[in-house]
Amino acid sequence: MKNNSDDYLKSLENSEFDWAMQKWVSEAYAGDYSRREMLSMFAKGGLFASLAGLLSTLPQMSYAQEDEVVRIGYLPITDATALLVAHAKGFFEDEGLEAERPTLIRGWSPLIEGFVSNKFNVVHFLNPIPVWMRYNNNFPVKVMAWAHTNGSGLVVGRHTDITDFSQLGGKQVAVPFWYSMHNIVLQYALRQSGVKPVIKAEGEPLADDECNLQVLPPPEMPAALAAQKLDAYIVAEPFNALGEMKAGARMLRFTGDIWKNHPCCVLCMHEEVTQARPEWTQKVVNAVVRGAIYASNNKAEVAQIISKDGEGYLPAPAPVVTRAMTEYDLDTYRSSGAVQHVDDWGNGRIDFQPWPYPSATRLTVDQMKETVVAGDKNFLSSLDPAHVADDLVDRSFVKNALDAYPEWMNDPSVNPDNPFEREEVLEL
Repeated sequence: MKNNSDDYLKSLENSEFDWAMQKWVSEAYAGDYSRREMLSMFAKGGLFASLAGLLSTLPQMSYAQEDEVVRIGYLPITDATALLVAHAKGFFEDEGLEAERPTLIRGWSPLIEGFVSNKFNVVHFLNPIPVWMRYNNNFPVKVMAWAHTNGSGLVVGRHTDITDFSQLGGKQVAVPFWYSMHNIVLQYALRQSGVKPVIKAEGEPLADDECNLQVLPPPEMPAALAAQKLDAYIVAEPFNALGEMKAGARMLRFTGDIWKNHPCCVLCMHEEVTQARPEWTQKVVNAVVRGAIYASNNKAEVAQIISKDGEGYLPAPAPVVTRAMTEYDLDTYRSSGAVQHVDDWGNGRIDFQPWPYPSATRLTVDQMKETVVAGDKNFLSSLDPAHVADDLVDRSFVKNALDAYPEWMNDPSVNPDNPFEREEVLEL
């Protein structure tokens, strides 16, 4: 099997998969760290420790820029779609705003650093990141809306016969970030399946009921899976679709089929800016809400727009992004069990509705307390989920935008009879 995998990787040497992935990997982590140093930091779970040092050297208040130019920082994943569509379709200009072309950032660490140092005034973060920033480091970040719902999955290697989470015992699984919805949903599924999530060094023996987790940059995941260095990975799109199409991966389960319409990335801004410039803030949120509505109603078109074959916001080709945004309710996924609740839940592979439900924030904090991570997470022990839901999230601007653009309720994840409240469903 190892030789077959090696042959398969060699066959990719001149393929579009290899070009895109290798180009991204070679460039993604250049900068303040060498590639080897950055990967070592990821592997040791040291990213948040390094950011804690960064934040300790900066003022604990953010400062509004002198101008009102919209400066967006984003990772090249479908999580950023609403922001990218708002720019591509001219929704910021419609609000009378000047918006620079969004800046592609190739890692969560530099994106956070760019936001903290005020290089960017609008970003998307993984839902748990602002929890850590505000309550572990006292940095005044505000969640203004959800960037999207669902949009992630866990794929397994073709060298495995894994068909259920219970079979992940004794296996190696990669997550993109310790403080991520991916890690939260994965570990919930493992616990429900009788498997213990652990973080062990390479070569350390695993018990049959232990699943070893590691942080790996998403661009490396498909190739690592094809080379059998991993048994599975869980990540945002388009890396699941890329793994399926180019690395022989099989979709085990979509995260949105476990936590119904869960938030993944959220729209974040500086608290001081929202207070000092409420009119400007409202216009920004209006534009992003329109971007989410447009994406919800035009997924195939939007996939083309944001791909490298369209406006080039993402380096992935259009067929990969299209699969990542549109292919969900398939016979193959139903028969394999990758989707089990679509008839009752009515969600998609990725959906776009901006309302930040308080119930989901509370459940996120509860689940973060149960999730194994590398490093110190003592700040979570006394954190009240209800307080976080009220304090971290500013719902006033997004509520105004949703009232102005009621088409958001057409998204399949919204209950039109009770659009601003819901009961969380977390079910394996």
